[in-house]
Amino acid sequence: MEIITIHTTQNIDIDYEIGGLGERILARLIDFGVFIPFVIIGMVLSSSLSNVGIGIYFVLLLSVYTFYDLVFEVFMNGQSFGKRVMKIRVISLNGSRPTFSQYLLRWLFRLVDFTMTGAVCALISTVVTENGQRVGDIVAGTVLVRTAPRTKSHSIIFTPVDDSYQLTFPQVNQLNDKDIALVHDVIENYFKTGGNAMVYQMADKIRSHLSVALPPNMNSLQFLQTVIKDYTHISSQAETT
Repeated sequence: MEIITIHTTQNIDIDYEIGGLGERILARLIDFGVFIPFVIIGMVLSSSLSNVGIGIYFVLLLSVYTFYDLVFEVFMNGQSFGKRVMKIRVISLNGSRPTFSQYLLRWLFRLVDFTMTGAVCALISTVVTENGQRVGDIVAGTVLVRTAPRTKSHSIIFTPVDDSYQLTFPQVNQLNDKDIALVHDVIENYFKTGGNAMVYQMADKIRSHLSVALPPNMNSLQFLQTVIKDYTHISSQAETT
């Protein structure tokens, strides 16, 4: 499986699995399938409507089809209906949600990728480019990735604690697996890069959320490590009861 590592503006490296060619094709077929019932309805209505009426119906249907991808990706966070079913999404190369101009560029270049070349250009570009980008993605600075996280929250290796461990912050029961996974990622990033800004920011957010103060003998990194230990202990106790 191809992986793209995106360096975010918060100085964190995030690994995404690039959406596979098969997933993209199936997503596209699903999107086509959305319009099939409306085409059938139009064909049925053609016997009872005038030529003008049926013409207006199909012009409206064609207009909806034309702007379908753009509208859905803008309002559904980079996903059409087919992409959502296949669990793939359009993101910016910096890891953020694409801007409207990026979505627009990506949509405009569908003319090159699909309409003018019969999808041959999109197919070749997706196969030969390093990040599996079609021309529209290259121009817009976007990439299609899987939405499912590469590393599941429950598979993250937390610091082991023994049964005699004493909780420092019982309030961590207000957190969830996703919160702890994010704390874990911030700590890992610190040891990889030495950047401590995210450690301070995360510690401040967690303390504010839990309404706890930083003990005088504990720095922000030690606080986050303790939060993980406390959460792991609470979770392990819950599993054994």
